[in-house]
Amino acid sequence: MNERENSSHDRPVTVIGLGPMGQATTRTLLAAGHPVTVWNRTAARADAVVADGATLAATPGEAVEASDLVILSLTDYRAMYDILGGVTASLAGRTLVNLSSDTPDRSREAAAWAEGHGAAFLTGGVMVPAPMVGTEAAFVYYSGRERVMESHRAALALLGTPKYLGGDPGLAQMMYQAQLAVFLTTLSGLMHATAMLGSAGMKAREALPELISSADSIGDILRAGEENPGAALDAGEHPGDLSTVTMMGATSDHIVETSRSLGLALALPLAVQGHYRRAIENGHGGDNWTRIIDSIRGAG
Repeated sequence: MNERENSSHDRPVTVIGLGPMGQATTRTLLAAGHPVTVWNRTAARADAVVADGATLAATPGEAVEASDLVILSLTDYRAMYDILGGVTASLAGRTLVNLSSDTPDRSREAAAWAEGHGAAFLTGGVMVPAPMVGTEAAFVYYSGRERVMESHRAALALLGTPKYLGGDPGLAQMMYQAQLAVFLTTLSGLMHATAMLGSAGMKAREALPELISSADSIGDILRAGEENPGAALDAGEHPGDLSTVTMMGATSDHIVETSRSLGLALALPLAVQGHYRRAIENGHGGDNWTRIIDSIRGAG
């Protein structure tokens, strides 16, 4: 592979799936000078990006054959099989980069399926919403064969800073799901807290700025408590000199009691309370709150 092959922005790229993320991906590649072929099950969704310069393929096979690099932006991995299952003869020698959400195991199965048909495969996880694709704030996790990643790095870097995690095709999907576990749990927490304050007459426009500010501060709080966040966890250490399981557990009890008195749904606060109660039952009340990871791992 020479420098021209790795850096040129005139290499054709195919994008299959034109939801908001697929459209943003297409526009970003077009803006950089790549010829982009697109295909979507609902053809009308291609109208806007075709107006921007993309070429609409008549069939999935035509879309695949138009480029060596094929980016998939679909609902899940099942959709990949539904779309490409009838054109597997066209996959040989091409690279599939699947940016769809699914499970790590399904990513590994997909990699084996693609390689069985002569295609290279990368799993990708885009960690920004569609409007941020292609901006300096965007980043994307990838995993799969490193040489495949490097051969397409220039094009993929246009979407966001590539963060390569390793050869296991499931790793990028695992990171994507882990990031979303934090994100979705935070969103649910924000809505639960907004509902609590709303019961006291506070409007969401008043409550949410305060709550979002609190959410923003969590990273700083964790970094202040440990010079290298996660190092103590890796060492199996849970020093309770700043916040203990018992202290945090008492807070979780109060949240449950308050939520119950307000008639709110208890699923979220009960789940959190359960983490602390199990740690206390296992004799770890004096340890740092991080001890709750034991029961989350299924070890407690």
